[in-house]
This record gives sequence, C-alpha cells and structure tokens, in this order.
Amino acid sequence: MTYASYPALRLRRPRASAWSRAMHAENRLSPADFIWPLFVTEGQEVEEPIAALPGVSRWSVDLMVQRAKEARDAGIPCLALFPNTQPERRSDDGVEALNPDNLMCRAIRAIKDAVPDIGILTDVALDPYTAHGQDGLLDEAGYVLNDATIDMLIGQSLNQAAAGADIIAPSDMMDGRIGAIREALEEEGHANVQIMAYSAKYASAFYGPFRDAVGSRGLLKGDKKSYQMDPANSEEALREVALDLEEGADSVMVKPGLPYLDIIARLKDAFAVPVFAYQVSGEYAMIEAAVAAGAGDRDALVLETLMAFKRAGCSGVLTYHALHAARLLHG
Repeated sequence: MTYASYPALRLRRPRASAWSRAMHAENRLSPADFIWPLFVTEGQEVEEPIAALPGVSRWSVDLMVQRAKEARDAGIPCLALFPNTQPERRSDDGVEALNPDNLMCRAIRAIKDAVPDIGILTDVALDPYTAHGQDGLLDEAGYVLNDATIDMLIGQSLNQAAAGADIIAPSDMMDGRIGAIREALEEEGHANVQIMAYSAKYASAFYGPFRDAVGSRGLLKGDKKSYQMDPANSEEALREVALDLEEGADSVMVKPGLPYLDIIARLKDAFAVPVFAYQVSGEYAMIEAAVAAGAGDRDALVLETLMAFKRAGCSGVLTYHALHAARLLHG
C-alpha cells in the first residue's frame, strides 16, 4: 500500500476542527461501556468514606438502591457488588458466602426489586468471607486448596444467582472453576446467568485500597502469588483465557487495567470475544492523588484513561469513576 506524501498528504488536515476530529475518531466512549463497582456494608442509612479511595464510600443496602438509580439514570448498564463482611461473620472456611441472607444477597435483592432494569455482577471468591483474607480454603501449610475451594465457589455462585445476580464473576483464579460453575448453573436452572471470568488476574501491587474497602488488608497473611498471575507473563494469559472460554465463560476480564493494555490487545486479537478490564483501586487512587496535587485535570485524566481501554479492545471497563465519566459524557 502506498500513500501520498507531504504536502499532498497532511495528517493535521482532519485534526483542524472539532467537527472533523469527531468524525474521524476511531473509538468512542459511552456510559454503556462502564460497570460501576460498589461496596456494600451493614446498617441503615450508612455511608462510610474509604480513606484510601477519595470519593468512594461503602453504602448500606438502602443507600445502595439509590446508587443503582443514579447509575440507571446516567446510562450505566451494570453494577459490580463487593461486600464488607463484618469480622464476626468471617471464618477460616468462608461459610458466610453460602448464607442466602448474607450482605451480598440482600443487596442484590434490594436493587433488583427497586431497579430491575439494571444488571448486577457479583464477585465470586472467598476473600470477603475468610478470616485469613485468602480467596480459598487453606491446608495446614497455608496453601490455597484448588478443588476444595471450587466446591465452595459453586455454592457461592448458586447462592448469588438465586438472589438475582445477572453475571457471576469468579475472581479467585482456581483452575477449573469456570466449567464447574457453569455446569452447576445449568443444572439449577440458571441458564441465562452469564459468567465473566477474571481470566487474567495478576498478583498486582495495585489492589491495596480495595482490600481496605472490603476489610481484608489486615487479615491477609502472605500473598496470592500461588494462584494470581505473575506480572511478567503474557503467554500464560492466553492459556488462561482459552481454558475459561472452553469451560463456558461468556466474557473474560483483565485485572488490573492500564498496566496490562498489552494483554487486553493480545486477547482481543487472539480470541475475538468480549474482553473487559478492571481499572482497579490503585489506578483510581493514583488519578485522585494527581488531581489533589495539581498534576492533572480529573475530567481529562478519567476520559483519557477510559479511552485507552476502548482503543486496546475492551468491550467495557469496571471503574470507580463510572458515574463521573457517564455524567461527563451525557454533557
């Protein structure tokens, strides 16, 4: 392929005016691209600001319903829910995850009753429920057991689906859990419940504020490197995604987001399936810190980073800036 050369070709020509830039834009952002992660806590009319995430709070179930209405009105199609489980309800086996009246299930039901036309994505992993902060069950040496954990994850998934969850999102990174959860959902009559697999979830340094938000930071002993992926690896991400798709995942996720745009692009090119990214708590906190330091404009930083995900190939993004970005795009 050959092109004209300067001055016949001037690449600045289409950039000269706003209407032309809009017409030539290769990617566009919409509120429909966003999933809004929200933290739910016990009580009534409770808002608990999270110090490590300026502008983000934990909300009691009644106030979570208000957040759902705000999301719907802003054009956001889906919420991602994460519970801040009380310490006395945590245990080594995370059995509170199976309680049909646990915090997550109550929030699902309340939102679905009040705002039935918004989607609900639920995290499937045991770390919000374990006393040790790991995503699964431990053996005597502290190693996370794969197959025993899957049995718990199946029960957790069915519990959330029965409460009304639309998308089950296993974030645990156990081998084989997608196929096991899919089979169980089919057998229990939840054929239309989607699975968004955290397929490429890295053992990242960007998760700290999230652990504060769900109350697991001080509980975690050791790290999660025996099941979350090594940040050095990309070929492994392709293998993880291939397995999850074979097992019945409807979509896949990369987590964290911006440091792994290369992974997003490779997955989209290799599989041509819906790929989502989680712009995680540390990424959000860095943007807010830059704004507070006068190092950048929040609106511009938020929209530019979200556009980067679209350019890399994302179908959508989980972001704590979802409501702010949606309102910016609504004008």
